[in-house]
Amino acid sequence: MENKKTVDLTPQDLALLGEGALGYIREIEVQEARRLLGAQHNVAPNSKLYCLYNADGTPVSISASREAALGSAFEHELMAMSVH
Repeated sequence: MENKKTVDLTPQDLALLGEGALGYIREIEVQEARRLLGAQHNVAPNSKLYCLYNADGTPVSISASREAALGSAFEHELMAMSVH
């Protein structure tokens, strides 16, 4: 049987991955978008949304499509990885 090693990383460690150039995209629920955007933003209840995060988990942008989230990553000079 193969031994697997785990490494505990802090948010600061994650932020340094790829010298700060890595991010990730994942689909988010409407409730999460409302939490991130604040109550003043109107988000339709059936919206499909994608959030771009820095490697440390800091939200960068919210988009209505995966393609738009990838475009946002390009604009922010981040290499985006998908998280499922």
